Amino acid sequence: MRPLSAKIGALPPSATIEISNTAKKMKQQGIDVISLSIGEPDFDTPDHIKQACISALLAGETHYAPSAGTPALLSAIAEKIGGENNVPCSPGDVIVTCGAKDAIYEAFEAVLNPGDEALLLDPSWVSYEPGVRIAGGTPVHHHLSEETFQVDDTFLEKVTRKTRMIVVNSPSNPSGAVFTDRSLRMIADLCIDHDLIALSDEIYEKLVYGGAVHRSLGSIDGMAERTITVNGFSKAYAMTGWRLGYAVAPPAVLAQMIKVQQHTISHPTTFAMAGGVAALKGDQSCVEAMRVEFDRRRQYLLGALADLGYSTAPAEGAFYAYVKTGGDDLAIAKQWLLEAHVAVTPGTAFSTPGWLRLSYAASLETLKTAVDRIRVLNGN
Repeated sequence: MRPLSAKIGALPPSATIEISNTAKKMKQQGIDVISLSIGEPDFDTPDHIKQACISALLAGETHYAPSAGTPALLSAIAEKIGGENNVPCSPGDVIVTCGAKDAIYEAFEAVLNPGDEALLLDPSWVSYEPGVRIAGGTPVHHHLSEETFQVDDTFLEKVTRKTRMIVVNSPSNPSGAVFTDRSLRMIADLCIDHDLIALSDEIYEKLVYGGAVHRSLGSIDGMAERTITVNGFSKAYAMTGWRLGYAVAPPAVLAQMIKVQQHTISHPTTFAMAGGVAALKGDQSCVEAMRVEFDRRRQYLLGALADLGYSTAPAEGAFYAYVKTGGDDLAIAKQWLLEAHVAVTPGTAFSTPGWLRLSYAASLETLKTAVDRIRVLNGN
């Protein structure tokens, strides 16, 4: 066989999925593994959302839909983005995708040319760098302060004439940090001064705690016309398996994204989009109930880790505790998995060696058992 794609061959596998798969294999072997490695709510999709999908199936909504998404869902997203996020939006500004990850991939393909640089703020989600590389761009990393995880003037040093895009993720996966208005304003000023496109990944926007407030980057003056706002249903509505996300983008960028979608997935699953409408337009108390429970788990896990002597990043949003190990994160993660049977994700996967990401999207009882195992392993 002739050599396959060198571009794809050079990419690492997804660390979060790889570790999750390893944990599942160990479970199949009869090993009692607790997996805190993947960002998936342990809740079921709310019934009214599932019922909307079932009704759509029974009504025969099993055929092709418009490539950008069904009119009903485009309208619901535009109403949500304009009303909740204060970003000017009409249905024609929206594309529905197969998960937020698909929207991010399409955005990279739509914007980046070979040699263009995309600025990533570390710790950064595992799929940003591979996505930039698949699109032919060059990822440039900037490490945020490990005290605040906010933006400061030092990120200006990474901007060159080749910089085309900055990727923003707030609330952050993996740190849980929520960008302040000051950080967002600095990012906006950078984009306006250097004519950059911002990709703002806001998939965890509903999951904020302790007085933290999420604000959309696109709501800042001058940013709506240069921001690709990415969101979805996986985290807030416990719809990971539905593979349903969306993006709001400037017209020229959106047109490019639609072309990518037309030539790849065509469109998201037709009847799944009915569930998306129900999620956005239905009762939101289910989202708040899940957020409250995540917060209960967050407070327990942060306190328990502190008792074990670990410091953590500011877990103001999402559902992760980002733990500073003071050692080799890859070796520690391996030890936790093989000896304590607790699966976590090493910070190296997020371009910040020396850290571990623990997901608290697991029951409180599961978290307590995991902490007990780590305590025994550490000799505490």
